[in-house]
Amino acid sequence: IHFFLLAAMHQWKSFRHGADVGPLYGLPRFHYSTVSKKAKDVPYDIMKRLLALIISKCNRQTRRSLRFPKPLRVVDSTTVTVGKNRLPWAPYHGERAGVKLHVAYSPESSLPADVVETIGLRHDGPVGEQLTNAQQVLVEDRAYFKIERLDRFVEQHQLFVIRMKDNIELHQKKSLKRLSSTSSSVQADFTCQLGTKQCRSTKRHRVVIFRDANGRDIRVVTNLFHASAETIADMYQQRWTVEVFFRWVKQYLNVPTLFGTTENAVY
Repeated sequence: IHFFLLAAMHQWKSFRHGADVGPLYGLPRFHYSTVSKKAKDVPYDIMKRLLALIISKCNRQTRRSLRFPKPLRVVDSTTVTVGKNRLPWAPYHGERAGVKLHVAYSPESSLPADVVETIGLRHDGPVGEQLTNAQQVLVEDRAYFKIERLDRFVEQHQLFVIRMKDNIELHQKKSLKRLSSTSSSVQADFTCQLGTKQCRSTKRHRVVIFRDANGRDIRVVTNLFHASAETIADMYQQRWTVEVFFRWVKQYLNVPTLFGTTENAVY
């Protein structure tokens, strides 16, 4: 475990490289094949738990104050692909193989709060169920939108701000009172039931429509009724923070240069 931590911190290129420079970092001298053979017996979940421990000990003073009713929990996923022969256990599309990282991200701390790893073909929705947290506000894109799920969140007191799919029907709209402002990006704020007669929400949900920086109208649904429509819009737009994190991951995560290509090695 000490070897892998040092390898990650100092970006060692291989087991052989680690064996050469390891003694400079306090490791005893060893043959690279010794660690290579042992690596397959070290569950990746150990490293995952170590990461969670390190994150939990990050100084709370580094957290940004976003002035929202509760901390945000931005949930999204990203897929890393390679040639299909490199990861035969993770087929993706065509000649590609891929692994997917499903992440719950904290904009306040700029750190991932939770990660679930799957093959690239795994759908986002079911995995997203593992990333909920009733102490935080879920912020999610359309891939996680499901009418039954929203009704269940209301019953479970799980706060959320989720983008709606474009074809969702809005039933019995009732506008909410709000102060008008020429500088606001909010176009509408109302409650309604969602869906068609055959598949309609049992609860009335709040819908906020706002215009983004590119002039597109974004429809989000929420069960936050004591926050302004502008605050709801600001919450959803915090999704960009996880996109920045994903770009950072893909910049530094180079699958062809990992120490192995098995499921345990990659994850």
